Amino acid sequence: MREREQEREREREQERARKRGGGRGAYHHGALPEALVAAAFEVLDEQGQEKVSVREVARRAGVSAGAPFRHFADRQALLTALADRVLADFVRWQEAQVAAAGPDGRSVMRAIGLGVVRYVLRHPRRFELVRSRVFAAARDPELSERLDGIDRVFTDLIVADQEAGLLRPGDPALVGLAGQALVYGLAQMILDGYLPAAAAEELACQVMDTFGQGIANHPSP
Repeated sequence: MREREQEREREREQERARKRGGGRGAYHHGALPEALVAAAFEVLDEQGQEKVSVREVARRAGVSAGAPFRHFADRQALLTALADRVLADFVRWQEAQVAAAGPDGRSVMRAIGLGVVRYVLRHPRRFELVRSRVFAAARDPELSERLDGIDRVFTDLIVADQEAGLLRPGDPALVGLAGQALVYGLAQMILDGYLPAAAAEELACQVMDTFGQGIANHPSP
């Protein structure tokens, strides 16, 4: 009985691997690294980065425990590849958020900030992984190219909004840092449960609008 159940479990694992496009037949075409990252993505969404292990990822991909080491030196290398995948997913998400906002006369920064909050609400474990690898004393060198590209796009958007009169003139880097600090704080409050998920998006909108208007009182001369 136990052997039959184990065999059924192996068949289920192989079927899941085939559905992910990561069956053994595809490995001859160089698809194993992608299948492993896809399996790691599943574990991340289900249980968080602490549960992402080389052994579990190999099991889900339907390969031997040693197979992943042909492509990833260790667990940290696998997590770095996973973080890169999450960042790519996040960029696509933000592009869709900006496109959905449309030309509403507001700064693109607002759409981006709200996009971050929405992403955190939907994918908190993905954000936690990225946070641990991006908002740190030193970024992963393997992520530098993608992160530098994101920073350049963000700066260009700020400059464009400044030139359009939607943002005040000023150092784009400082404006971007202020926006990041605000949104990062909101995201952390959501993750910590300080902002209840049911009200987080509405509160974030109000906070970003307040930030956009400025809170300093400038009396007339």
